[in-house]
Order: sequence, then C-alpha cells, then structure tokens
Amino acid sequence: TRFKSNAPSGGCRGPRPPASGGCASSVRAVRITARVDYGVRAAIELAAAERPPVKGETLAARQHIPGKYLENILADLRRAGLVASQRGADGGYRLARDAATISVADIIRAVEGPLADVHGTPPEELEYEGPAASLQKVWVATRAALRSVLEEVTLADVAAGRLPAPVDDLLDDPTAWARRAPRASRLG
Repeated sequence: TRFKSNAPSGGCRGPRPPASGGCASSVRAVRITARVDYGVRAAIELAAAERPPVKGETLAARQHIPGKYLENILADLRRAGLVASQRGADGGYRLARDAATISVADIIRAVEGPLADVHGTPPEELEYEGPAASLQKVWVATRAALRSVLEEVTLADVAAGRLPAPVDDLLDDPTAWARRAPRASRLG
C-alpha cells in the first residue's frame, strides 16, 4: 500500500508503517536505545574476556546492566549467530566469531533491526512529494553515514581502545563532542 500525508506542505508515499500517523514531517534525534547500548557493551565484554565463557550475571555486574534484560538481549545475539552459549557450571556466553569480524552495526541489527528505517520502512522505499521530494535522499545519506562508522568499528577495536582512522578523525572536530540544540529561526 501507498499512503499520502495530509500535511499541507507536501507529503510522502510508501508502505504504511504500523501505528504511524503518516509521514515524518520533522527530524527527531537519532537515539541509541538502552537495548543497543547494553548489547554492545555486553558484546565488548565478551570480546575482552580472557577466559570465556562468561556468565550472564558477570556481564551484567561488570557493565551495570539489569540481568533479566541482558539475558533477553543475549538471546537475540545468540539467534543472530553472534554469541554462543554453554550450559553447566562452567557455562556462560562467548562470541560465536572472532571479535574483529563483528561490527557494532551487527550488534545493533541483531537487537533492534535495521540502522535507519523511517517508521519501520527502508528509506529507499519511500517517495515524498512537493517540497519534501528530496527527503528520501537525506534519509539514505543518513543511513550511509551511520554505516560508515558502525560497520567499520568492530568489537575488537572498541575492546582494544582503538578506532579505525577515519572514525577516529571524526573525533578531532570539537563540535563532535557538543550536543546541538535546534537552530532558532533567523529573522530578517
């Protein structure tokens, strides 16, 4: 199905996302959820583990993550083939692959899905009308920018305290470290 916004200044068409009120007419902040943060932190702990497997309770305690919540996240990582579990007294979790082959993006996709969908729809499937016609390109470029960082940084990189040079270079810009407020409208 295609849909059109009732917004007065143009609209969009694309598969109707569940419970959506139509098209996004403004950009909300890109948010890193607790689920993603916890999943990445737990995976980094596993990457740094000297003697895997590591018990879920140990991961939770080291990273101050609620244990039951972490168990659900670890189950998602296991289903995605990123983490393996071992039962028994000496059981726990370990990475299913070498940490250098697992990106931060892999963890995000395993626990939350695609990196930059718009209301659950891939940006390449959206069509906007009127003045918003180029917005699809903005969303696709946003996804590309996220990929340029999240697909390049591996668990091994973070566990070792080193980032790939192009990602590390982004941190040299002082504005990268500052939160920005929405720009005020400029009058006359």
